[in-house]
Amino acid sequence: MTDLLKTKTGRLRILAMLEGISLLILLFVAVPFKYFLHRPDFVSIMGPIHGTLFLLFLFNTLSMGVEQRWKFRETTWKVILACFIPFGTFYIDHKILSRI
Repeated sequence: MTDLLKTKTGRLRILAMLEGISLLILLFVAVPFKYFLHRPDFVSIMGPIHGTLFLLFLFNTLSMGVEQRWKFRETTWKVILACFIPFGTFYIDHKILSRI
C-alpha cells in the first residue's frame, strides 16, 4: 500500500478505490439509514465526502492524462467515464490503472 503513495498513478488508484468505497457506503449504509430508520444525518455526512472524492478523482485523472500524455481516445475518456458509472472505478483500476 505504501508503494502506491510514491507514484501519481498509485495515488490515482487509491482515489479510485476510496471513491468506489464511499459510493458503496453511501448506497448500502447511509441511504437505508435515511429511508428505513429515518436518520438522514449519515447521508449528509457521506454525500459531501463522496462528492469530494469524486471530484478529486476526476481532476487527478485529467492531470495525469495531460502529464503522462495519455491518448484521450484510448485511455483518458475511459478513466473519466468510469467515475460516472457506479462502481466503474473498481473496474477501471483493474483494467487500466493497474497496468500503467
